[in-house]
Amino acid sequence: MNWKFFAKNNKTKPKVKKSKTREWIDALIFAFVAATIIRGLLFSAYAIPSGSMEGTELTGDYLFVSKFSYGARMPITLFSIPFTEPEMYGAKTYWSGVQLPYFRLPGFTDVKRRDIVVFNKPSETGTPVDQQTTLIKRCQGIPGDTLSIVNAQVYVNGKPAPNAPKAQTSYTVITDGQEFNPQIFQDLNVTIVNQSAANTYEMIIPVDNLATLKSYSNIKSITPVVAPAGQRDEEVFPHNPKFKWNIDNFGPLVLPKKGMTITLNDSTIALYSTAIEQYEHNRLGKSGNDITLNGQKVTTYTFKMNYYWMMGDNRHDSLDSRFWGYVPEDHIIGKAIITWFSTDPNKGIISNIRWNRIMRPIN
Repeated sequence: MNWKFFAKNNKTKPKVKKSKTREWIDALIFAFVAATIIRGLLFSAYAIPSGSMEGTELTGDYLFVSKFSYGARMPITLFSIPFTEPEMYGAKTYWSGVQLPYFRLPGFTDVKRRDIVVFNKPSETGTPVDQQTTLIKRCQGIPGDTLSIVNAQVYVNGKPAPNAPKAQTSYTVITDGQEFNPQIFQDLNVTIVNQSAANTYEMIIPVDNLATLKSYSNIKSITPVVAPAGQRDEEVFPHNPKFKWNIDNFGPLVLPKKGMTITLNDSTIALYSTAIEQYEHNRLGKSGNDITLNGQKVTTYTFKMNYYWMMGDNRHDSLDSRFWGYVPEDHIIGKAIITWFSTDPNKGIISNIRWNRIMRPIN
């Protein structure tokens, strides 16, 4: 018998050596897939473009944002160019013809008060949620909280909320008329908002530098700028004359919580119509004295999502929930966890790196 017939053929085919071009293509595909997974499910990098979080986060900071903390939000816009802004050179980098329903993977934690959160700007109607402008603010209220602002102090459920250690606000500064050395403002990170008289200024001053500025001989007084209670600001949520609220005296307002039911009347519709119609895609109306929802008479409404209240730490230089209201859960992107790099846009190329902020934890 010829046992060679049963023997294993040990002859193996020689491996085909990949060309340099093929190796580069394989490496690029692997890098693209890995970057897409990391950016989509784990981390994303963001830059701070404005001063709304000034003091805590500075213009020119570059952040890592954890998506797995709250659970990664799956893409809503199915077709878009990866790793690009929603609009570049006046052209959209996405097609909104196909949009997927909101879905989020399980996370390690829920959004908590005082978390610094990255999210999509809620007020940009007509744009897919995941293509709206990206913002960063501090969470001041979570679903079910009763939030109010009294003389610029935030209260949550009747208790004063801790202010950020490096929070900023604006002050009226009165001098003896002597001019300032401009270097003082740069050294103390002071911003002049306006000058109403030769010796009267409105300035945004970091808390840490307030005492130093007061010590200058030409300073006569420094007092906080606070909009008085009862003085309505038309730009402040809910943009309704029934509520005489402003950025420093606001509320009380109960933040919607998934499963929470409210009675519908003129006041609650003024406060919650944005959430009911814009974010939860219903149609409110009136039939005589009756309120209708999607054409049906109703007396109550039950929320389908959780909503949060976001504010900047630089209170008088921040467009936030005080202006456009609640942030729905489907707008949440992730939690800011670390400042990995920072540059000062007001300094030269060589000296603009803020070395003390590199790999700095965010809190």
